[in-house]
Amino acid sequence: MRLVGPNGEQVGIVRVEDALRLAAEADLDLVEVAPMAKPPVAKLMDFGKYKYEAAMKAREARKNQVNTVIKEIKLRPKIDPHDYATKKGHVERFLKGGDKVKVTIMFRGREQSRPELGFRLLQRLAEDVLELGTVESAPKQDGRNMIMVLGPTRKKSEARAEQRRKRDDAAGEHEASGEVDTAGEVDVAAELDAQVAQAQQAEQAPRADAPTPAE
Repeated sequence: MRLVGPNGEQVGIVRVEDALRLAAEADLDLVEVAPMAKPPVAKLMDFGKYKYEAAMKAREARKNQVNTVIKEIKLRPKIDPHDYATKKGHVERFLKGGDKVKVTIMFRGREQSRPELGFRLLQRLAEDVLELGTVESAPKQDGRNMIMVLGPTRKKSEARAEQRRKRDDAAGEHEASGEVDTAGEVDVAAELDAQVAQAQQAEQAPRADAPTPAE
C-alpha cells in the first residue's frame, strides 16, 4: 500500500505489516483513505481526533448556515401617510434582519387603469430604504397586483452576528448595573454590633448608685 504520514508527507509504498508497525511506534491509527486506488492509500493519523474535528466543523457549518427568507408587505396605491410610515418601518426591520422583502401593490376597481400610481409608490419606498436594501426585482405588473422585491445590503449572517453582539453587550450592562456597593451596609452592621456590645457591657457592669450588699 501507499502510505501517507500524519502531516501529509509521502512515506512511499510499504507492506501492510510495516505500515502497522509504523502506526504502533507513532501511537497512531492506520486508516485506509483510498481503498480503490492501485495500490490502496492509507494514512497515519489520530482517528479519534480526526472524527472530533470533523464533527466540530460540521456543527460550525450548520450554525453559520442561513436560510433565505422572503417577507411580504402589501400596500394600496392610495395609502395614507400614517399607514405608509408603518409599512415602511416593517420593511426596514426586515432588511435590517437580512431578509428579502416582496412588496405588493394591490389595485382594485378603477385603480387598475392607473398603474403609474403603484409604480411611483414602489419607487418612493425603494428610495426611502436605500441605505438598507436595493431593488432586486424591478416593479412589474402581475394581474391586479404590482410586485417589487428588495434585497438587504448586508448578509443575514452579518445581521445575526450584530444582533448577538448587541444582546451580549446589553447583558453585560445589565450585570454591571446590578452590582451593589455593600461597603456602607458593612459599616452600618459593624456599628450596630458595637452598640449592642456596649449595651451588654453596661448591663453587666455594677452601677455606682446600686446598694452594696450588707456585710
